[in-house]
Amino acid sequence: MQFDDFQDEKLQLNAEELRQTLNIESGKLEWQELQVHFARGVVVVIDASLDLIEISSKFVQDDKQAIETLINQNKIWRATDEDAKHWVADQPIFWAVVVPPWVLVQTV
Repeated sequence: MQFDDFQDEKLQLNAEELRQTLNIESGKLEWQELQVHFARGVVVVIDASLDLIEISSKFVQDDKQAIETLINQNKIWRATDEDAKHWVADQPIFWAVVVPPWVLVQTV
């Protein structure tokens, strides 16, 4: 499936259907599975105080204003080398959802 197909398919859903679909498509990952995505620079960390599925829906809907506000509040950020160092040491489990090209994650 191409990115445009993904976006088109998801944008045809109403808000509740979108959340349900993203929830179904989410899953748990270990650091070893996330490393390849981190190396590609596509991992976005979602603060634990936020609802991962709700934020994922904002990415699908390309809600730039909401996303920018959360970035400015340090509630979402692109994973850093410092994050990776902690993950290597702690070996957390992540709850993740893919919204191409991004992999959005929270530690469980």
